[in-house]
Amino acid sequence: MPVKWVFHWQLNPGTTVNSQILAEVSQCAETINGVKGRWKANLTYYKPIFRDQTAPSEIPRDFIGISLPEQPNKCYFTLRSHRIVVEADLSIQNIMEKLQSYKSRVTLVFEGFQYHLGDFQVRVGKVVPSHSENLRGIVMEVEYLPISSLEKSREIMEDFTEIWQETLSKRSLPGRFIHAEPNFSEFGLSDNYTSQHTAVQYATVMAQLIASAQSVPAVRN
Repeated sequence: MPVKWVFHWQLNPGTTVNSQILAEVSQCAETINGVKGRWKANLTYYKPIFRDQTAPSEIPRDFIGISLPEQPNKCYFTLRSHRIVVEADLSIQNIMEKLQSYKSRVTLVFEGFQYHLGDFQVRVGKVVPSHSENLRGIVMEVEYLPISSLEKSREIMEDFTEIWQETLSKRSLPGRFIHAEPNFSEFGLSDNYTSQHTAVQYATVMAQLIASAQSVPAVRN
């Protein structure tokens, strides 16, 4: 599977996220003749259903499930506090609901456009709660199609990211994309990239977005 880096938009102090930033970023991809298409992914926070409030404290209080367009029949669950990531069939969501073990707390939708740029694929999208237009953030995926090794692709990914950031900087936008790579080995993941690596990156990105949102109000898209 091709290596992928997941970024989130970090705002400058005193600014708020808005749909104009997303539009400007998308225009940057279009100016370098990217082949355009639609892109969408869903992320859900689950919390346990406690019938007994004295339940053991080691039961995870919440975890993240994400469905990815490249694996439509799978769901990936990440428990960051326990450094665990697992792959499951999509039907697991119905099983959890029937067993009344965990329930959905909130679902976030990542939706936008993808651009094919030579050996790279860039996806840029807004982050909004399902059934809402309140913009919570902006994310970007950069995928290098020829290589599945994290280490072998690192230099060319860094070079592409630098060029991309320079292109965006010409538009004087209030912030920049940040990539904070998790320690994949802590989750038992190897150098060979998989969808589980993507799930761990999204869990990391969401933790950063939530931290930012605590001090920045949501904006309607």
